[in-house]
Amino acid sequence: MTFSVPSKLRQFLAARLSPDGEFGLYLSVGVALLLAATWLFGAIADAVMDAGQIIVLDQQVSQWFHVHAIGWVTAVMVVVTHLHGVAGMIVITVLLGAYFYWKKARFWLLTLAVAMPGVMVLNVLLKYTFLRARPSFETPLLQLNLSSYSFPSGHTATATLLYGLIAAYLVCQTPKWGARAAIVVAAVLMAALVGLSRIYLGAHYPSDVLAAMAESCGWLAVCLTASAHLRRRLGA
Repeated sequence: MTFSVPSKLRQFLAARLSPDGEFGLYLSVGVALLLAATWLFGAIADAVMDAGQIIVLDQQVSQWFHVHAIGWVTAVMVVVTHLHGVAGMIVITVLLGAYFYWKKARFWLLTLAVAMPGVMVLNVLLKYTFLRARPSFETPLLQLNLSSYSFPSGHTATATLLYGLIAAYLVCQTPKWGARAAIVVAAVLMAALVGLSRIYLGAHYPSDVLAAMAESCGWLAVCLTASAHLRRRLGA
């Protein structure tokens, strides 16, 4: 018994996977990533709000890092977390914007100009939606003096968006699939390193970091898809 795909369905799938169609591959990938990121963020947020097993796991992981802290590792994590603070991210964003301007990559510059402030605002709104307190230790590794809420992690959100955007740009400039895979892996590792620094230093729980990554991936998908659609509409 053979199964044949109806012609209309074949045409629909071909259009969705075609890079030439106005609502083809770019929109399909963007929507898929947005849906996946939204689902993941929602699952983590529900688990946190329900005070389920994830809360216990968060505390166990945070305590483990606190107890097993090593001097030189702490120093490295402090550097990583400070480089990706508000001041550091502003500097990096301006430098990246200057590079896009120099390369006349105006749509990438537009994406950066919308995506980075957007994720910062989104993160603040989410923090004041969930109102989750930060981890607390009698002898913290670092006096962070943080007054904002914990969920989701702002450092991780901005780092994920920044390295995700850089990776997307480089992938579009690179024809070889092996090099593209390496770029994506490097971007994931950099975002994960920033998230790890926040957990290690006791500024966030693991679920704060994972939710921030999902949040940024979803927002980045929206920005990249909108930019690609605008570029194709204008024929640029």
